[in-house]
Amino acid sequence: MMSTLIRAGALALSLVVVAGPFGPALAQKTKLTVYTAIENDQLGPFKAAIEAAVPEVEIVWVRDSTGVITARFLAEKDNPRADMVFGTAVTSLIRFEKEGLLEAYEPKGASALKAQFRDGKAPYTWTGMDAYLSVVCFNTAEAKKGNVATPTSWKDLLKPEFKGKLVMPHPASSGTGYLTIAAWIQIMGEQEAWKFMDALHENIAVYTHSGSAPCVQAAKGERLAGIGFDMRGAREKTQGAPIDIILPKEGAGWDMEATGIVKGTKNLAIAKKVADWGASKAANEAYSKFFAIVAHPEVKNTPPNYPANAEAAMVKNDFTWMADNRDRVLAEWSKRYEAKAAPK
Repeated sequence: MMSTLIRAGALALSLVVVAGPFGPALAQKTKLTVYTAIENDQLGPFKAAIEAAVPEVEIVWVRDSTGVITARFLAEKDNPRADMVFGTAVTSLIRFEKEGLLEAYEPKGASALKAQFRDGKAPYTWTGMDAYLSVVCFNTAEAKKGNVATPTSWKDLLKPEFKGKLVMPHPASSGTGYLTIAAWIQIMGEQEAWKFMDALHENIAVYTHSGSAPCVQAAKGERLAGIGFDMRGAREKTQGAPIDIILPKEGAGWDMEATGIVKGTKNLAIAKKVADWGASKAANEAYSKFFAIVAHPEVKNTPPNYPANAEAAMVKNDFTWMADNRDRVLAEWSKRYEAKAAPK
C-alpha cells in the first residue's frame, strides 16, 4: 500500500514538473474579442499572425459585413462587447470616434505609415491598414454574345444593353456599396448623383449584401457586369474568369480598413500590443497578401491582373463627410431602391 502511494505521488510530481513550463503559459492567454469585416478567408491567416506576434493573446473574431458589424457595434455602445475593431471601414471608425467609443492610443510605429492611413485628428484613435477600390467587373464573353462595348465611364452603365444584367452591393450592408455611392456623390454633386442612381437602378438586377458577390457573379457569367471591389476582381480574373477590371475614367471610390481599441476594454494592455502589431511592417506584409494598397510605404505586392494605376484613380475622399452623412445617405438610398435588394 505504501509503495503504491509513493508511486502515485511520484507520478503526480512528475506531471507537475512536466506541465510546469506550459501550464502557466496557457493560463496567461487572454481572449480578445475583435469585431471585423475582413473576408472569411482572411480570418485564419490574420489570427495566426497576431497570435504569433503576441503569444499571450487569443483572438476571438466576430465577423460580418461592414454595415452589419457597424450597426451591431453602435447598438452595443452602452455595453460594448468588443475589445477591438479590426479590418472595418475607416468611415465606421470615424463614426465610433465621434461617439466617444474608441480608446485614445497611437500604436508604436504608426508615424512611419502613409499620412492618409493615420488618424489626423487628436485624440488619435484609429490606424489604417489597407485600401480597397470600387471597380467594374465586365464579362467579355457575355459582352461578345450581345456585341456590348466595354464601359469606360460610370455613365456607360446606364446604356440599355445593361438592363437587368448589372449588379452592385447594397450600401447599407456592404462597405464596397457605400464607398461607391459616396464617391458618386463627391464626384458628381448630390443632385446629379441621385439622378444617376435613379437611372442606374433601372439596369440593376439585384443589390447584393456582399461586396464580393458582384464580381463573382460577373466572373461566372451570371451577370454582364458587377460593381465590386478591386482585389476580388483581380482574383477572379487570375482564376481564369473572362472579365476585364475597369476603373471608370471619373475615378474610383475607395475606403480603407482600419483598427482601433474599444474604450473601456478590460484588456487594454493586450489590445495595445495587438494595435502595435497592426501598425508594424510585418502586419502590412500580411495585409499585402490580400490587398494591393497598404499603409506602410515600403510594402508593395501588386497581385496578378490588378488594374494599373489604381492608386492614381482613387478619388479625393472626404472620410469625415462619408461618416457624418452615412445615415442620411443610406436612408435616402433605401427609400428609392430597396425594392431590388437581395433577400437576407
